[in-house]
Amino acid sequence: MSNPIIEPQAGEISIELGSDYSDIRESVRRICSDFPGAYWRDLDERQAYPDAFVKALTEAGYLGALIPEEYGGSGLPLRAASVILEEIHAAGCNAGACHAQMYIMGTLLRHGSEEQKRRYLPEIASGKLRLQAFGVTEPTTGSDTTQIKTRAVRDGDHYIINGQKVWTSRALYSDLMLLLVRTTPADQVAKKTDGLSVFLVDLREARGNGVDIRPIRAMVNHNTTEVFIENLKVPASMRIGEEGKGFRYILDGMNAERILCASEAIGDARWFTRTAAAYGTERMVFGRAIGQNQGVQFPIARAYAETEAAEMMVRKATALFAARRDCGEAANIAKMLASEAAWHAAEACLQTHGGFGYAAEYDVERKWRECRVMQTAPISTNLILSFIGQHVLGMPRSF
Repeated sequence: MSNPIIEPQAGEISIELGSDYSDIRESVRRICSDFPGAYWRDLDERQAYPDAFVKALTEAGYLGALIPEEYGGSGLPLRAASVILEEIHAAGCNAGACHAQMYIMGTLLRHGSEEQKRRYLPEIASGKLRLQAFGVTEPTTGSDTTQIKTRAVRDGDHYIINGQKVWTSRALYSDLMLLLVRTTPADQVAKKTDGLSVFLVDLREARGNGVDIRPIRAMVNHNTTEVFIENLKVPASMRIGEEGKGFRYILDGMNAERILCASEAIGDARWFTRTAAAYGTERMVFGRAIGQNQGVQFPIARAYAETEAAEMMVRKATALFAARRDCGEAANIAKMLASEAAWHAAEACLQTHGGFGYAAEYDVERKWRECRVMQTAPISTNLILSFIGQHVLGMPRSF
């Protein structure tokens, strides 16, 4: 049952305790029960896309959870989306093919024209169109988004785009891609965040006509790619919002992304602690359960405590986001704490299983690999610490 801490007064926010959205949690668990470890191991082996899983979530309305009802979605708040992703990961599944659509859609919803929203959002909500690719990172700029070099030049009613993106996950399985480019060179703007613009690219038309997508085989099965763009012709009507204001448009989406990824990490941590505790209770060595040993029990217990603390920061971040308050600090801290709690739980789980932790059939090694990426992407722990040091504590720039 949901229990607000207090009745919120003017200007305050409420954070619920307990198992919120219990009906959604139960529904997601039922869906995930149809996709056991064997399903994910097979996908991992083939580096394949989880079509059946995405289809099941779409039909249940969960990939359109944040799309308003007037555009065919469920109109749920970010906390509901957070719960959906948490439960997916807590069930041993992976929401990598789902979270991107949830947060990318926000840029279109908040800053797109009414024509763009009515054209694309209903079909995204129904699953007829997939918007799961976000072209931002480049080989030579990494996380320094303001220094991207992909360039769009206005040519009448169109833009001509040239450049390259990397780590653009699911571009081969997406119909649409949100693309961040420079419309004004960096040396011609007053602020380095100026001169960036966002486009919605129809990949169904662009592949082979200016866009070449190549898969990158990686440690985790996120279907990631590099995207080469050469003289791609994009209608000006596909630009989202004003030219040169794109960096501001994607900021809200970045905070939502951090919150949603933190929620996935919370789910991972819950899977690891539950799995480790069960194995530690059942596994007998030298005539006693290995979980009786403090060296086994305490790391699992500590990971559990860290997870509970991290979840409260996730809830704070979603509450601030829902109240349209500045949530950058909370979103970044939530992502860092949740990813670290999940990693500590993963380490404890792998260690508890001993040699069996490396056996694919237990799913521990798969989840361990998937979990590790959370400390690197979508933002690394060091960049979060840099953000806190400079923008929260007011310390000098460290670079």
